[in-house]
Formats: sequence, structure tokens, C-alpha cells
Amino acid sequence: MEFQQFIADAWAARISIMNGIGHTIVISVLAVVFGTILGIVVGLILTYGHWTARFIIRIYTDILRGTPVFVLILASFYILGVIGIHLSAFQAGIFALTLFCSSHVGEIVRGALQAIPKGQIEAGKAIGLTFSQIFAYVLLPQALRQMLPTWVNTATEIVKASTLLSIIGVVELLLSVQQIISRNFLSLEFYFFAGFVYFLINFLIEKLGRAIEKKVAIPSV
Repeated sequence: MEFQQFIADAWAARISIMNGIGHTIVISVLAVVFGTILGIVVGLILTYGHWTARFIIRIYTDILRGTPVFVLILASFYILGVIGIHLSAFQAGIFALTLFCSSHVGEIVRGALQAIPKGQIEAGKAIGLTFSQIFAYVLLPQALRQMLPTWVNTATEIVKASTLLSIIGVVELLLSVQQIISRNFLSLEFYFFAGFVYFLINFLIEKLGRAIEKKVAIPSV
């Protein structure tokens, strides 16, 4: 009987659920994309930057990696408003997750780049390549193979962290489900459904990551 009610209520609230899923996907994609771009810059500075830049970025990464995502989200929404930077809940959520993602991606990039022999950079300079060309054609392809597995884990963490945005009023999947539960009290059924959707999103991310890994893998002789 409760299962039939769950199906009926889920169908009645399908638009709200789909909007919640859509917001979760958009938030996660934007945070991962922006966080990865910023993280690459962070990783490059940590590896090849001047010592003063490395020192500043090291503080940046250590603070962000050591701060709970929940606190970052609240700080992005409330503290930025106090200092005159007014972001919507949606924007503040993406901003917080982007910073969190960038700190982790920065460490991933740093580790991958440091594993590449420095002689390859010197060889690139010897044939007249600029640093940007060396990075694009020599360093990045090699680093990518090492980065991908950990990067996929970071992407799935961002999807899971997006559930915390409900605390500042972002109507992602979790908040959508909670609003439905407040009307019908079918907590177990709808939370199980939400968990399955999050699992499905992360499962697809892992599958995509493995497919990319196979694409960039060095063929065995």
C-alpha cells in the first residue's frame, strides 16, 4: 500500500524531482569544471611557481582541504555578504564547491607533475618549446593518466557534497525530496530513491572516468 502511495506521490511530484536532479547535475558539473581549471593553475604554481607564490597557494590549499565543506558553504553564503559580495544561494554553493574541488585537484596535479622527470622539461626547452607548449604537449598527457582515477573520486565527492547546499536553500535533489516527505511522511521510500539517484550519477561518472582512462592509456606491447 505504501509502495503504491510512493509511486503515486513520486509521479505527482515528478517535476519537482526532475528539477532537483537537474540542479544537482548542473551544480556538480559547474563546480567540477571550474574547480578543475582552477586546480590545474594551483597545481602548476605549487610545482613550478616562485617560492612566494608556492607559499601563498600552499596556505590556500591547506586551509580549504582542512575546512569542512559545510563550513565553506555557510561562509560563502553569509560571510561574503557581510563584506559586500552578495551571491545567491545557488552561486554561493557553486563557489564553495569550486574552491573545495580546486584544492583537491591542485594536489592531484602537483603529485602527477612531480612524478614526471624534470629532464623532459629541459628537453622541451632545448627544442624551442615554450612552457605552455611543454605543459600541453609533454606534461599534461602524461599527468592525465595518473590524475584520472583520483580526479574521478573528487568528482563523486562533489556530487555528494552538493547535498549540503540544501542548508542555504538551494533546491537540489535532497531538498526537493525533503519537501515531498514533509507532505506525505514517506521518509524511507523517498530517501532510498534519492540515494539511488545519487548512486546512479556517481556510477555514471566512474564509468565515464574509466572510459577516458582506457582512451589515454599507453597501449601494451
